[in-house]
Amino acid sequence: MLYIGIDLGTSAVKLLLMDQEGAVRNVVSKEYPLEFPHPGWSQQNPEDWRKAVLEGIPELLEGFDRSQVAGIGAGGQMHGLVVLDEKDEVIRPAILWNDGRTAAEVDYLNGEVGKDKLSAWTANIAFAGFTAPKLLWLRKNEPEHFARIAKIMLPKDYINYVLTGVHCTDYSDASGMLLLDVEHKCWSKEMLELCGVSEAQMPRLFESYEAVGTLKPDIARQLGLPEHVKVCAGAGDNAAAAVGTGTVGEGACNISLGTSGTIFISSEHFGVDPNNALHAFAHADGHYHLMGCMLSAASCNKWLMEDVFHTTDYNAEQSPITPDRLGENHVFFLPYLMGERSPINDTNARGTFVGMTMDTSRADLTQAVLEGVAFAIRDSLEVARSLGIQIHRSMICGGGAKSPLWRTIMANVLDLELDLPASEQGPGMGGAMLAMVACGAYPSVQDACAKLVQVSQTVKPDPALAAKYEARYQQFKRIYPALKGIFPALAG
Repeated sequence: MLYIGIDLGTSAVKLLLMDQEGAVRNVVSKEYPLEFPHPGWSQQNPEDWRKAVLEGIPELLEGFDRSQVAGIGAGGQMHGLVVLDEKDEVIRPAILWNDGRTAAEVDYLNGEVGKDKLSAWTANIAFAGFTAPKLLWLRKNEPEHFARIAKIMLPKDYINYVLTGVHCTDYSDASGMLLLDVEHKCWSKEMLELCGVSEAQMPRLFESYEAVGTLKPDIARQLGLPEHVKVCAGAGDNAAAAVGTGTVGEGACNISLGTSGTIFISSEHFGVDPNNALHAFAHADGHYHLMGCMLSAASCNKWLMEDVFHTTDYNAEQSPITPDRLGENHVFFLPYLMGERSPINDTNARGTFVGMTMDTSRADLTQAVLEGVAFAIRDSLEVARSLGIQIHRSMICGGGAKSPLWRTIMANVLDLELDLPASEQGPGMGGAMLAMVACGAYPSVQDACAKLVQVSQTVKPDPALAAKYEARYQQFKRIYPALKGIFPALAG
């Protein structure tokens, strides 16, 4: 049988076709636009997602026996606010995960409502990207839109609705809304009341590997698929990517260098960081995880390469960074181009180069960006270590992980062995694997991971280089606190 995985990203949807043995048979990508109506704002039209998926799936299946498709599973960008009216029509563009318009709402939630209450209700505190602050912003700034809301959804859930007609979400994605009682896996009555919405306006909750329905007849005809194809609830992109890298069970770790950067620590037990610097979310395997998320990771490198250097030849820019230069760079970079989430939770933070001199080169700036992202990931790793969590190795995935140089920097900055998966297909692979479980091809997510995920290579830290980066990290840690008071004025 065949399974379709959907990776609903920020700039494109990536569709993959996988067989039951884990072989990727075909991949199709469809790009769509991103809107920045004001500085720090980020939104998208869900219609663009719908069109990309419905046009992409037939392309994906060209030359294949469509009767063999058994299931579909999606991993999607998290936190985005999708609001539908009573006719299930989209009310306004979706406010995305990397949108920073909700600073006042976050301050209200964390300050006036209180972090202790939020953590007790949802296991998390408010971050600008989360969905609940967006609802408060919408109620205040667009009351006419807020009054029309019949259903509140997340991006990949809208695609599941398009396919099945079911208003659904899964626990992993819902965890990032600040509306879910993560420990007890139900909607938080306190948060719903605070945001002025009812449980009837929320989607039905599922485990990621559960089937939510089958294809609507008109959609099945449009895609050329049988109506009995099952659609599973799917997962937030980080949880889906974790499944795709086999990061399930107790103490497994995955680092993702995508548009955003994450460190994902799987656990069989619910737990909360007392300082809420890490997110405490449900996992797609039915258990839980802690996660640190930085808003700009590989996107920092893309910004420097394409917007500043005006090149797409990333390898050429990295080639002058020879092994002898590692750990010796005099330039630091704070990777806060969109503000920052974990662990500093500061919407006013800004990307910053520090330490430049007259002899600073393009290679120095490139190296500083790669190292700055690694240092910021380590900030979250240090929080996990402070909780007594022992991590000695991790999977690594995402577009940035394709760079051997960046993998080497990451391994030595973090002082971890990093495993590269043999098939790195991100959230789409995880989505397809969840669909396999929903269809009964595997009895559990853990069983699917054990069968389908393999490691292609491992990068080990070098003790001497790791020691150099330890000293550099101690310097890096001092930069943000020194500049923190300046950023609000720069942000206007």
